[in-house]
Amino acid sequence: MINRRQFIGAGIAAACATPLASLPANANVADGVLTATDVHVSDYPTVQAVRWIGQTLERETAGRLRIRLYHSGQLGREAESIDMARYGAIDMTRVYAGALNNAFPLTQALCLPYVFDSVAHMRRAMDEGVGDAVLRGFESRELVGLAIYDSGARCFYNARRPIVEPADLHGMKIRVPASDIFIEMLRLFGANPTPLSLGEVFSGMETHMIDGAENNLRSFHSSRHFEAAKYWSQSEHSYAPDVLLVSRRSLEAMAPGDRRLLIDTARQSVKVMRELWDESENAARKAILAHGVHFNAVDMAAFRRAAQPLLDEYLRHPDLDSLYRRIRDLA
Repeated sequence: MINRRQFIGAGIAAACATPLASLPANANVADGVLTATDVHVSDYPTVQAVRWIGQTLERETAGRLRIRLYHSGQLGREAESIDMARYGAIDMTRVYAGALNNAFPLTQALCLPYVFDSVAHMRRAMDEGVGDAVLRGFESRELVGLAIYDSGARCFYNARRPIVEPADLHGMKIRVPASDIFIEMLRLFGANPTPLSLGEVFSGMETHMIDGAENNLRSFHSSRHFEAAKYWSQSEHSYAPDVLLVSRRSLEAMAPGDRRLLIDTARQSVKVMRELWDESENAARKAILAHGVHFNAVDMAAFRRAAQPLLDEYLRHPDLDSLYRRIRDLA
């Protein structure tokens, strides 16, 4: 079985040896095997949704098409998987929208603080045109957007104290994804934002390199961060979703019928993912409470006021302002 180093090496070697426009598609496509990656664990809803896509493809084509899925970050971090998909070293990847902000500016509208009011609001916006508008923005960079998955409400958790208002974050080192939006948001809240990969968070809290992080409840549970952080504060500062991407060169290497089947099946997988998400989030909440984690509400109005300058800055861009208004109209 090919390993992470071989995959990354193949992508980098191809990128260095030949111009991007002339890179070949992943050779596995010709064999009916699509390679997919995810940094999350095997039973995570996004991983299970992609597994469902593979099972459906295999059933509908009598085994001619299938997906080889590498979960748990076996092939590297999200930034690496994005590049590998662009270069054709892998075919599909599921990544967090925040990791796409710099290369694909329309995704910024989904990551701004308090743009969504709830999971229901986010799902409604994705289903009623906003999601399609964002997915179309990927084609300019050798990728095709297949689907937008939930990522729940992102909230703060830490090992020191409950967070009720932004002032409670002052002086705390909080892990954030490598996203300009999240880094600036944490600064406005008074924290010291510390970009780290998800895999470094647990040891970072144990060694006191960081005090806490922000993420959704399902990831808080699956990463076992609740063993190091005893305080969960329901800030709901972001409902930024995940995105399922396919390499454009891989997609174009497929027969037209197979291409349409993949696209349609990926769209159908959103419903599957949402059902799995709701079930697993409820189970995660019960497990975390049983472990003794303290949950608290926050002063939402205070957090919204603190985040407003960031919204004002980004909404000066007409494309982002247009998407933001469409999202808010669906609240």
